[in-house]
Amino acid sequence: MMSNLKTVIWPKVILFGDSITQFSFQANGWGAELAHKLARKCDVVNRGLSGYNSRWGKIILPRLINTQNSADNNISAVTVFFGANDCALQDENPQQHVPVQEYSENLKEITRLLASAGVSADRVIFITPPPLHEAAWEKECILKGCSLNRHNSVAGQYAQACVQTAGQCGTDVLDLWTLMQKDGQDFTAYLSDGLHLSEKGNQFVAQHLWGLLESRVADLPFILPYWGDIDTKSPENSLLCEQ
Repeated sequence: MMSNLKTVIWPKVILFGDSITQFSFQANGWGAELAHKLARKCDVVNRGLSGYNSRWGKIILPRLINTQNSADNNISAVTVFFGANDCALQDENPQQHVPVQEYSENLKEITRLLASAGVSADRVIFITPPPLHEAAWEKECILKGCSLNRHNSVAGQYAQACVQTAGQCGTDVLDLWTLMQKDGQDFTAYLSDGLHLSEKGNQFVAQHLWGLLESRVADLPFILPYWGDIDTKSPENSLLCEQ
């Protein structure tokens, strides 16, 4: 009997990006908030890689998602969140810097790789880099023994490229750089160190991303029966059905 049981497959939402994604499972993080909302509906998988840029992300993606057998993936959505390292100034941080034109091409290639893994563009959400608070980030740089290696205006150029590329690829996009500075609001409260998100910034991302993600997961069923619906006399009838 046991060998014939069908394994329950949880659909996946994959969060792919740099440290802002890797750190998103911290307490009150935006990824943790999504995982909480989607419990019993799908797994939220953290594939954030601290310090990575889109060039390295493009190379590693086929090792993270099965591009050979898309039937294995069962992916409802993927967030692609690069740019905060790509936009590092070439003179100050050549290790992480990626030219903006190449950044756009890398996002297109990531979209193509996802398509080959069975994830169509309408299930992909690009996220732009957030704005940069230069004074706060400069303090972090000085602590590490280097000069300020990013500018907010440059992050904005990469955000704009991300938005344009999303339009070309047919993906959705969450433009954090613009939204966090909208109407002249003080965006510094959204950042913990000038670059990474504060608790308020995590809430901001979770709220706006859910607005884009919700339609993609709205039809996912609740996995396994609600406890009150289980047949207590013969629980196997409830728990071993195909759902």
